[in-house]
Amino acid sequence: MLPDASLGTLKSPLPIIETHFHLDYLKNCPADEIIFHSHQMGVKKLITIAVEPGNLDRVIQLSQSYEQVYCTQGIHPHEASHWNSEIKDQIISNLKAHKKVVAIGETGLDYYYNKSPPQQQIEVFKQQLQLAVDFDLPVVIHTRDAEEDTAKILFQYSDKLKKKGVLHSFTSHADLAAKALDLGFYLGFNGIITFKNAENVRQVVKECPLERMLVETDAPFLSPTPFRGRENAPYLLPFVIQKIAEIKEIDCLTVLQAVYQNSLSLFDKLSS
Repeated sequence: MLPDASLGTLKSPLPIIETHFHLDYLKNCPADEIIFHSHQMGVKKLITIAVEPGNLDRVIQLSQSYEQVYCTQGIHPHEASHWNSEIKDQIISNLKAHKKVVAIGETGLDYYYNKSPPQQQIEVFKQQLQLAVDFDLPVVIHTRDAEEDTAKILFQYSDKLKKKGVLHSFTSHADLAAKALDLGFYLGFNGIITFKNAENVRQVVKECPLERMLVETDAPFLSPTPFRGRENAPYLLPFVIQKIAEIKEIDCLTVLQAVYQNSLSLFDKLSS
């Protein structure tokens, strides 16, 4: 899916940073075109996320191929059962060798799908949090149906994590949002906030301080309304910005300015 002419009216007058997407997973459009059209819509920098052993090196290759693209290093909780010393060493080697790695993750806990045993997810999550501590990087966190354990682990590590991190694609309870915000973490919001049945997430958006919010697409997943059922892409970020402004009853420029500065504050290697 490429942006049509109607998207032109949503072109951002200020720069946007795509803080979470999966460039190597997008299939409907070549990477060159995705990045070009995203730039046309105001998306000036993009962070493509590592989630599995097979794409740790791939996201680095993409960041080396495109000036605007940065990346992370980490293993998703679905992949926790595959974690071993070789994967950890590979991540450490990549962190030492590549300056465009801006965070650890996507890591965390997912008890909804439970594709890896919970105790193994916890152990792998903790090991990756320690890597974030050791390399002074923020962490990109996935959590689903694991609020209690996520909050407990974040509390254990928050003092050691100087740069904290983001709970991306936030859909959890308001209680976890409050705890994460109190610890200094950001919340990441995407097309879910446009979904008809996501009133609970919109309430979190309403209550979350603007200075603790980030925007993302999680592309190719979670296309915003009115593009449900089609592959998502960073050039649809203006729809997320527009919805946040609507929910918080403020203008889009205020949202754009805030989330841009928030992105640079958390992922400070984007500015170097």
